[in-house]
Amino acid sequence: MKIFVTGVGGQLGHDVMNELAKRGHAGVGSDIAPAYSGIQDGSAVCAMPYVQMDITDAASVSRVLNDVKPDAVIHCAAWTAVDAAEDEANRPRVRAINVDGTRHIAEVCRALGCKMMYISTDYVFNGQGTDPWQPDCPDYAPLNVYGESKLGGELAVKKLVEKFFIVRIAWVFGLNGNNFIKTMLKVGQTHDNLRVVNDQIGTPTYTLDLARLLVDMIETEKYGYYHATNEGGYISWADFAKEIFRQAGMNVTVTPVTTAEYGLSKAARPFNSRLDKKKLTENGFIPLPDWKDAVGRYLRAIQ
Repeated sequence: MKIFVTGVGGQLGHDVMNELAKRGHAGVGSDIAPAYSGIQDGSAVCAMPYVQMDITDAASVSRVLNDVKPDAVIHCAAWTAVDAAEDEANRPRVRAINVDGTRHIAEVCRALGCKMMYISTDYVFNGQGTDPWQPDCPDYAPLNVYGESKLGGELAVKKLVEKFFIVRIAWVFGLNGNNFIKTMLKVGQTHDNLRVVNDQIGTPTYTLDLARLLVDMIETEKYGYYHATNEGGYISWADFAKEIFRQAGMNVTVTPVTTAEYGLSKAARPFNSRLDKKKLTENGFIPLPDWKDAVGRYLRAIQ
């Protein structure tokens, strides 16, 4: 298959391109930079075909995708700075990327008759309660601008593309970019006690594991909504931090606090990021490994 991947300068796009290469697919990467700008780690993505594309420019999207003529598009590119999205000055750009950019891609995928996979988020829900969110739950109520924009992208894909996958993920970490683990390791070098929230509950997602699943999915015709995070149960950010320091061998005390006690955040955060993933196994897909195992592999990879 020829598979076009957006956002290859980010955490997930980088790993998706490497997974495609591993399986012998013809991967074509894209991002807004003139050339591949991700981590130069010598992996396949660094040498694979790359095309500059501004997803906010409908003409650019049409030109590039009609030239490549992919069998499928995996759309990883997004505005992901949750707090910055709340700034009034940034909101038009957030919408241009997450809503309009996604719609531009969806329109061309429809015209080409190709598959489209859109990477979304638990933030499309209201983050309340304790029950895990179901993939086909229609009760959308985003708490912040970022969530609203990702929901807008979802709705565009569903409306325009017949052969679509919408995959919601949460608490992402990968080699190529910043994430919670890297932040904890950095801050833990200068602090022996850290306050971390314990009333926001979810599960981490390692992009290396997720990339494998996404390619498994794109090779099929089992379309629809899915949730995908690592296995191992639901935890708090404080639990996550404790495990990071334990496995890293760092003597850092994590003090659990409530979101209200922590403060600082511009954007409202969901308390309930539990995503129900049983639809994966129901459709024959192999779940992601335990998140603790993923943390260990990730720490070894970045050392």
